[in-house]
Amino acid sequence: MATSRMNLRQIEAFRAVMLSGSMTEAAQRMHTSQPQISRLIAQLEAVSQFALFDRSGSRLTPTVDGMRLFQEVEKTFIGLSGLEAAAASIRSFSTGRLSVAAMPRLAGGLLARIVVRFKAEYPEVMVSIQSGSASTVHSWISSGFCNTGLAMLYNETPGVQFEPIVNASCVAILPRGHRLAKLKKLKPADFAAEPFISFPSGSPLRERIDGIFNAARVERPISAEASLGASICALVGAGLGVSLINPVAAEEERVRAGIEIRPFFPVVPAAIGLLYPPYHTRTRLVRVFAQCAREVVLEELGMFGKQRK
Repeated sequence: MATSRMNLRQIEAFRAVMLSGSMTEAAQRMHTSQPQISRLIAQLEAVSQFALFDRSGSRLTPTVDGMRLFQEVEKTFIGLSGLEAAAASIRSFSTGRLSVAAMPRLAGGLLARIVVRFKAEYPEVMVSIQSGSASTVHSWISSGFCNTGLAMLYNETPGVQFEPIVNASCVAILPRGHRLAKLKKLKPADFAAEPFISFPSGSPLRERIDGIFNAARVERPISAEASLGASICALVGAGLGVSLINPVAAEEERVRAGIEIRPFFPVVPAAIGLLYPPYHTRTRLVRVFAQCAREVVLEELGMFGKQRK
């Protein structure tokens, strides 16, 4: 009975000889010496307890038993190739699906560009972009309907995990030529009696801004309300009032809406980052997508605030 077992190196040497018909060529394929190939074949014959080749001078002819073993070896290597293909498929997420959410402005702009870059590297992943209101996006993420989301938050949001990427600050926006445009930075007192375009009652940013002006005892007549940054910028550009808004929306609408932008103090935080479902373990697919998102956000929005390490 055999006192030892076959090992992979012996099988690889046997296969190389069978495919090349020569121990010398087999040695070249395996980046070793011809005597080492001879030793590996001799060891395999000792373990299997039958001759693998008929030797006639320098010529090698597989025995019947050798041919039968080679057939089994090939079946094994075909199986290994299948495993390699499966591993490559898993590595590239070829059957992966990813659902990501954002409010319309981010979904149609920044998030879409993130997905384009991600798909360039992982083209077989099915990515679905879901767009909705802030409360809808929150519901999709908290319920796990979406794997992740891109958001701009103004305060803590329970029910989801939030990973900030850039910590920005809201800015003041003014119609072109407005008297306040002469100032380099603005404070609450500068807005006294100025018509103000506000976010709707109950929205996080509205509550934060109202709190700042109430603390400063500054009254602003609310001339209009709008839930979308683009709408607020358009109303300000049309001369209906002034406002405070996140810097991304302000910069994107600056030319089209005809507005001027100024820093505002005290700071009204506007964190840009990724949302995740609570208590969910992030899959490798989600982690890879998140890394892509971080890169794009920092490239495009890093100028607006401090970057998170």
